[in-house]
Amino acid sequence: MPATGAGLLRFFEEDTPGIRVPPEVVVILAVALIAICIIAQWAA
Repeated sequence: MPATGAGLLRFFEEDTPGIRVPPEVVVILAVALIAICIIAQWAA
């Protein structure tokens, strides 16, 4: 196995501190922010 593969496995096994946010939440928040900006431009 190449050295990069071992680094990736080790990276995903480590428990890093911080807030864990699923990707779905990030996408939903991004779409909501875009919608709010569009509505704000349209209303102004």
